[in-house]
Amino acid sequence: MEKNFYITTTLPYVNAEPHFGHALEFVRADIIARYKKLMGFDVFFNTGTDEHGQKIWEAANKENVKIEDYIKTNAQKFKDLLKELNILEEIHFIRTTDPHHIKGAQKLWELVFKNGFIYKANYKAKYCVGCELEKTDTELINNRCPIHPNLDIVEIDEENYFFKFSAFQKKLLDLYSSRSDFVLPQSRLNEIKSFVSKGIHDFSVSRLREKMPWGVPVPGDEEQVMYVWFDALANYITTLGWPEDEKLFNKFWKNGTPTQYCGQDNLRQQSAMWQAMLMAAGLPNSYQIVINGFVTGQGGIKMSKSLGNVINPKKLISFYGVDAFRYYVVHRIHPWEGSPITYESFHQAYNADLVNGLGNLTSRVLTMAERHLLEPIGIVKNTLPQEWHQNLESFRIDLACDFIWEKISNLDKRINKEEAFKVSKTDIIKARKLISEYVNELLIITQMLEPILPQTSKEIEKYIKLNKKPEAIFPRKEMIKENA
Repeated sequence: MEKNFYITTTLPYVNAEPHFGHALEFVRADIIARYKKLMGFDVFFNTGTDEHGQKIWEAANKENVKIEDYIKTNAQKFKDLLKELNILEEIHFIRTTDPHHIKGAQKLWELVFKNGFIYKANYKAKYCVGCELEKTDTELINNRCPIHPNLDIVEIDEENYFFKFSAFQKKLLDLYSSRSDFVLPQSRLNEIKSFVSKGIHDFSVSRLREKMPWGVPVPGDEEQVMYVWFDALANYITTLGWPEDEKLFNKFWKNGTPTQYCGQDNLRQQSAMWQAMLMAAGLPNSYQIVINGFVTGQGGIKMSKSLGNVINPKKLISFYGVDAFRYYVVHRIHPWEGSPITYESFHQAYNADLVNGLGNLTSRVLTMAERHLLEPIGIVKNTLPQEWHQNLESFRIDLACDFIWEKISNLDKRINKEEAFKVSKTDIIKARKLISEYVNELLIITQMLEPILPQTSKEIEKYIKLNKKPEAIFPRKEMIKENA
């Protein structure tokens, strides 16, 4: 039986620099993609950039640059970040200004329109440009969006096209009931069930070109451009060559398990709006939506440039190394609830878990191996523990790390207890047997780390093959200076 797996992140807007949340989502999706490849799956891994919409139009105008130049420059910054994070080279990077995507988004529109789920009407609403979403009065605090309190709410009053979202309430609830893990975690599934159960309303899927010209043209109506979410969400299938490439689409979407990572502020768009759009077009739904919690700064406050609590991922990668960054975002930040991060907490984790934990264990084991083993142990593909598999299958990379670091701790304790270095003075045969077992346990740890810390795993395995002690896998450092 063919083993195919599709995974995608959301597409970041290119109206600002890549931030910590983007890096976190890229790394988590990359680890799952690498794990599936290790399990023998043919993996299609998608990300890219969302390049239409009002806030991108406004950002380019504010900087007084041509919008085509603006989006090209900023899209490249996200491509560069993927390289810095050591994301799989086979990743598919889609830009929503790609000609094929534009044609695909228009085809999706045509299907939904033909099926009777798009109509024209007057649109009067309060709108958050930051979210690119309509907001009700109950969602606003002092007439401001709680997610983007620094932005004024825009009041829209114009004739637009609408999507018959309300027609899909029962179908959406049936979808959620059919799979108890359609949205992870359960609390987010309960949240979207509650939202849909209370009644969902049709939403505008176009804007007047004369007011906001930067968007995909609506088929058959030159005066309108698509609402950014209708356009952007289509990327998850246009990246597979849809609608022309049925073979690729059928392989990874129709007959596969299309899985989407997104932040908690994308819950409604990914697990309700997008699913209803697919239903309206007669296309299969996503298989699973995995919701990341927010990363916060000191005091649990959401990161914001204006508050001065933003942590720059590139700065951490440059100073501590990419695997130290990957480790922190998947082990020390809770996948569902989010967690605060400070430069101090990162440095403490680096020392405790990587320098004194994995790095020290590697040095201890391979020092003994270099001194006492006559040749390297054979490198074999071990059967890895079931608990490790179960945690990664359920997107709990943090629990997989808990399990690995427990193995690191237990091996350290075993070495302390058995004192093979002392045994070697009286019984070298027994000592070599013990040390070989230590090296093999280190190898199993290394193999479990392969999708999580790919550089480190490769480095440790190289020295196991050489039967030599490495230089420090994670060098000890002074704490990074915040203004460096």
